[in-house]
Amino acid sequence: MSVWVTEEVIKWGLRFCSRRSLWQQRSFLETTSVKDKSFPSQQLAHIWGKRQSQACLDRSLVSSVRFYSQSSIHNADVEEKGQHLPSPLADSSLPAEIQTEAKASRQIQRSSPFMDHLQRCGSPSDVLDLTCQYSPTVRQVSNCLSHIWSITKKMSDEQRRYELQLMFEHPAFDSLLQKAMKRVGHMRSDDMAYSLLSMVKLGVPQSSRVVQTFLRTCQENLNDFDEKGLSILASCLEHMEGSTNVVALKEGMRLVVEARLPRIKNVMALQTMMRLLGKDAPLDLKRKLEAKALSMTDQFSLPNTQYMISTMATMGFYSRPLLDVCSKTIKENLQGIPFNRLFTVLQSCWELHYRDFELLTGISDYVASTIDIWTKKQVVLFLSVFENLAFCPAALMEAFADKVIANPESLTRKDLLCVLKVYSSLNYDLQHQRQQFLDNLSQALDSYLPKMSGFELLKAVYHLCLMGHFPSAPLEQLLQSNTLEKFKTTAPRFLPSQERMFQTVNLCLRLERPPLPQPLTVPPSVLGDPGPSSRTVNLLLSQGLQSVLGDQADTMLQEMVVVENFYFIDCVITKHLPSQTSVTEASSCAGEECSPAESTQRIAVICTPHSGFCYGTSNLRGHLAVKIRHLKILGYNPVLVTEHELQSASEEERTDFLRGHVFPDHQRSDTQPKVEQPGS
Repeated sequence: MSVWVTEEVIKWGLRFCSRRSLWQQRSFLETTSVKDKSFPSQQLAHIWGKRQSQACLDRSLVSSVRFYSQSSIHNADVEEKGQHLPSPLADSSLPAEIQTEAKASRQIQRSSPFMDHLQRCGSPSDVLDLTCQYSPTVRQVSNCLSHIWSITKKMSDEQRRYELQLMFEHPAFDSLLQKAMKRVGHMRSDDMAYSLLSMVKLGVPQSSRVVQTFLRTCQENLNDFDEKGLSILASCLEHMEGSTNVVALKEGMRLVVEARLPRIKNVMALQTMMRLLGKDAPLDLKRKLEAKALSMTDQFSLPNTQYMISTMATMGFYSRPLLDVCSKTIKENLQGIPFNRLFTVLQSCWELHYRDFELLTGISDYVASTIDIWTKKQVVLFLSVFENLAFCPAALMEAFADKVIANPESLTRKDLLCVLKVYSSLNYDLQHQRQQFLDNLSQALDSYLPKMSGFELLKAVYHLCLMGHFPSAPLEQLLQSNTLEKFKTTAPRFLPSQERMFQTVNLCLRLERPPLPQPLTVPPSVLGDPGPSSRTVNLLLSQGLQSVLGDQADTMLQEMVVVENFYFIDCVITKHLPSQTSVTEASSCAGEECSPAESTQRIAVICTPHSGFCYGTSNLRGHLAVKIRHLKILGYNPVLVTEHELQSASEEERTDFLRGHVFPDHQRSDTQPKVEQPGS
């Protein structure tokens, strides 16, 4: 008896070793691209054709099949010597037991012990081992694939990679894919969609025969898919690369969705369809989807509103009425919305160029009031997306400044660069905290100087200069010869940005003359050559100013003036001041720097787009603020007008508007010339 047992043990041991060897020889073929020329299709077919079915495979199955194929090699590579794999799309070619099994699967689904065991499986290998003990039915094959994906998506990245590698090396995984491919024609639409979604998520190559077979079967049975099945299928296709079958299936789904649109009752299903149709959907179909969504707004839950905004961003479709509905719901229910959803809403608003002042203010106030529950990284990301939206989140910037002042060392290098960019771009005045905040940022910057690239250092110094802060250590390191030498190899596409930042730093040092341990200058080699301006005369502004100055003596109008080879001024008005007020007014407008003569006043009229201001306010953004600061030093009195103000007014209104802005002290007398002239 013991001899017999020993022989059986040896026999099973040899079988196990043989199986292990086969696992290792496969060299992870499932994850190798079919386009790799080092693995020609005939060679792969030979490799897979040599392998025999493992002990855990169902005996009724045909021999092992290679799952890799492009449409051009389906026929050549799937054949094996002496056998041909039956098509899973031809019902009559399937074994009789599979057809019977498909009919009975629903009846035995609940009573089968298989499902109880499946729910207890904690890894993909557990599921595959289970398929060796039981022969899963049509629906249970889909359940296995779905359960494997459900398990792995909850794992950490490292654990997921390890488990997926074990899964692809497990011989039963081939068996499961074979069964799925052979029985796909007998799956319910939901199971078919879930199986395809699971395979794509698990990393089964999208060019493989099993995935392409599922795509073709979905095409053939698309009319049988209900709302739920279409929604699942849409989620799957959203993550798939373009191929002939994917494109065909998407087009088929577009036609089905358009035909069934009036009957869709589920908000989530509608949103999934919208995401699937994407930016390529015809405009008339997007309008139909918009109308359908607006008709269902009373069903929108809070998650629905958040997802709808990101869905419109995915579609590249701007619907103000729909966005306003979603925005209203979100700003009324900000409490408890997790970071990912809130950030996605803001990111989507930026992609759609949609801004709701109350929504943005509400989010800023909410994050500021609960700043302790957010990580520093999350707050920095909030600040970054607010800056992209050109919105100044005053409450959040105040609260975060307190955090930085208390602990500047907690900022990483990337966080620091982002914070410098945000605070300089939005030009927010921290008032009594300003100097301490900037000093602490400079302290954090000094600690990262040895690790910074030249371009990172340039950006940091540039943003500090915009804020009127000039720490010596980063400036000295930036302007060292060995650092400047690195900028000679800058890629052409980054050169304009680099030169603009150096020019700004140069002007700040020359005009503002900060107290530094040693005088610093920016060498001409990194400033670039000032190219010809592509700006043209602003006709509306020019005509309006000519009307304003037509009845005023001792004034001169210049157009398209460039100052310091850098700052463009649309119009400069030079006005001679009366002798009794010349000294007072000239000194008040220009101080010690006033030039060329104290008896004249130079008014720089600048037409700026709305992007020069923080959204919803008159607060200047950083690049415009430093321009105004420097023009004042050069003796100009800057006057800002917006393009919208010029374009939206009539000629008479435009003249009155400009007169009030350019000569506010004389507006009353200038608007009543006929009353004053007779007495003069």
